Amino acid sequence: MITTHPKIVIIGGGAGGLELATQLGHKLGKKQHADILLIDKNRTHIWKPLLHEVATGSIDADLDGVVYSAHAAKHHYNFQLGTFCDLDNTNKTITLSALNDELGHQILPQRTVHYDYLVIAIGSVSNDFNTPGIKE
Repeated sequence: MITTHPKIVIIGGGAGGLELATQLGHKLGKKQHADILLIDKNRTHIWKPLLHEVATGSIDADLDGVVYSAHAAKHHYNFQLGTFCDLDNTNKTITLSALNDELGHQILPQRTVHYDYLVIAIGSVSNDFNTPGIKE
């Protein structure tokens, strides 16, 4: 009898998604009890409290960010660059948009990824409750 490991797909490599991928990688991926896949539209993660330093040029996002592929290799999960565009709950698949380079040339076609467990960790939007001046 052939057994397969459950596939856990995490969409979004922000603070929550990255931490979850890291923890699951150590607990399940290292022991090969599950295949963990983190998907994000960026190659690197920048800790959001440091964005003001990126904006002022005091840190370089390319040098000071967490490179997902390198982090994944160290922490027993896989990383795939992509943008989530569709979900099929019935067939347990997600679709990632085609990936284009800076000139608009397609690097990767639209892709379908199967999952057994899906975590959507794409962040949030703050509600300012229309408080005057809060956005400024």
